[in-house]
Amino acid sequence: MKELFSLQGRTALVTGGSRGIGRMIATGFLSQGARVYISSRKAQACDQAARELSTLGPCISLPADVSTVAGAQGLAAAFGVREPALDILVNNAGAAWGESFDTFPESGWDKVMDLNLKSPFFLTQALHELLRAGAKSHPAKVINVASVDGVSVNPMETYSYAASKAGLIHLTKRMSLRLVKDNIMVSGIAPGAFASEMNRDARDNAEAVAQRIPAGRIGVDEDMAGVAIYLASRAGDYVVGQTIVVDGGVTLSRS
Repeated sequence: MKELFSLQGRTALVTGGSRGIGRMIATGFLSQGARVYISSRKAQACDQAARELSTLGPCISLPADVSTVAGAQGLAAAFGVREPALDILVNNAGAAWGESFDTFPESGWDKVMDLNLKSPFFLTQALHELLRAGAKSHPAKVINVASVDGVSVNPMETYSYAASKAGLIHLTKRMSLRLVKDNIMVSGIAPGAFASEMNRDARDNAEAVAQRIPAGRIGVDEDMAGVAIYLASRAGDYVVGQTIVVDGGVTLSRS
């Protein structure tokens, strides 16, 4: 039981790992003994985050834009040059777009869908053989980071974001049934309000946001790290296709 949540000796790749929820997850993995690669579109920010996180354990920067299939394949190739296997993939990189129904643009639709929904599928596909290699001694893990907006309706007009996250939750179920055959367990996390660049309201107005949350507060780093460690470790080996909501009760209170 002492080793139930250990990630000692395992290698992880976290997209969008330089900040926000991705960084919370990367920090948690490092604290449990994993070797962690982080990726983000902005190379300088990714490199800086990796240097800072390296105080906790081995953390390597692999900048990439995974919003295209070519970008996803490039990241997989770059990882494969450095490692013979992958134990944990976290598909966290994401984007949002808010605009009224009457003016919502195609560019806002495509940008969000490409990164939030297409990228997790094609990056996992590109890393399939490395995940299979990681799954020889214990189950490999793929964790897709969705959102509570894919579970219940947010009153804000974020059409492509909500659709992409709902789609990702269902995609997680479909992918899990295929990849479990290769000893790769696919699961998901649906975060609520956590302080991040994407959720600036929670970051800049935490007290006001907390008033709309049954738990009375926004999520903190440990809340996100805890659920990610659970899914990535031996503790989560029997979780297949499920998305865990981590939101302080928000989805239960939305009408």
